[in-house]
Amino acid sequence: MNHKALRVAMWEFSEKVKTKAFIISLVLMPVIMVGFGILPTFLSMKEDEKPITIGIVDETGTIVRPLGEELDQKYKLSGGQPNYVIKNLATGEGILPTRTEANKMVAQGSIEGYFLVPQSVYDSGRVEYLAENVGNIKLQERFSRAIEDVVMEKRFKDQNIAPSLMKKLVANIDIKSIKLSQKGEEKESGFIETFFSAYIVIMMMFFLVLTSGQLLIRSVVEEKSNRVIEVLLSSCSAQDLMTGKILGLSGLGILQMLIWATMGLAVSLQFRGLTIIAPENLLVSLAYLVFGFLLYAGIFVAVGSPVTTEQEAQQLTGYVTMFLIAPIIFVLPVMQNPDSLMVRILSYVPLLTPTLMVLRIAIQMPPWYEILGTIGLLAVSSLFMMWVAGKIFRTAILVYGKRPTIPELIRWVRAA
Repeated sequence: MNHKALRVAMWEFSEKVKTKAFIISLVLMPVIMVGFGILPTFLSMKEDEKPITIGIVDETGTIVRPLGEELDQKYKLSGGQPNYVIKNLATGEGILPTRTEANKMVAQGSIEGYFLVPQSVYDSGRVEYLAENVGNIKLQERFSRAIEDVVMEKRFKDQNIAPSLMKKLVANIDIKSIKLSQKGEEKESGFIETFFSAYIVIMMMFFLVLTSGQLLIRSVVEEKSNRVIEVLLSSCSAQDLMTGKILGLSGLGILQMLIWATMGLAVSLQFRGLTIIAPENLLVSLAYLVFGFLLYAGIFVAVGSPVTTEQEAQQLTGYVTMFLIAPIIFVLPVMQNPDSLMVRILSYVPLLTPTLMVLRIAIQMPPWYEILGTIGLLAVSSLFMMWVAGKIFRTAILVYGKRPTIPELIRWVRAA
């Protein structure tokens, strides 16, 4: 590397770091990442604004009254009103409505929905819920637990077992998760903390590649379309120009990561017990993020060099960024078994290595030989992609008009 490449890198870094977009992204991106992780859970836990009327078609005649009492006792709104108003759909003579009549009540809006409790509920334990909106999981879960408690109490009474004894027999078991480090140190951690820590790292990698990678490709396309690239090539070689651009924007991306990591550590220290980024995993995760970014930067240069418009560049790079989203598909399988054969094989696929490995590290530290092997493979893949990108960049940077075909790109790579 010579001083011309360093001058290009310094210019790219200094120009982009002063832009309003970069400064805003330093604060906006963490807010978006945290918002996407916390807001859905917060909204799902938000209490209802007014009581919800639910109908009960009780074929047994013994469920509706104790069910209403239990729901009134457990679930109330902030103003003291009951969260759920139980409406017994049976008439005073105990005549139950037909399914069609009950469905009309839902359609007219007199009830939110209704539970059909069959005569066989004490044997089968099956209950139906009919409503226009069956996506209210919180409502169905609460009613399911309440109906289950009523049914269980009736079963125990039929067996002459006292209700107080019943509560002891069916008491819920509260399991507290304790995460063990490789040194045997204990740390309280549950599914949400583990998932959120892994989610933050994946989203950080995604936003880093998406923003800095797009800046890189936009810079190349803009200079190419304005013919500024011809002036630049009169002062330095194509290899120096490409190296400088990648180094400059890589430095910009690393600065973003360091600032975000510092913010995460500050929040973790401010709120004890909340771990956004584990300090002991920071350096290893940073190595995957840096080499992963360099790999994707090389791909962006190779893909973006032959095109002449931003629309074409965005279309092509959009397919590349899909590989960053792919590990989200494996989040639950990785969390359940991070050492499975499938996960270990996919960890050696370079395009998936950065996100999959930082995900595994956040859940359970892999063996040292896997860490060294995947980092080595990722580093070699990054260098190889840089070499390929340099070959394509050197020829494609001055090609205008017709987009080169894949065989032509292969010939450029194989050329001396």
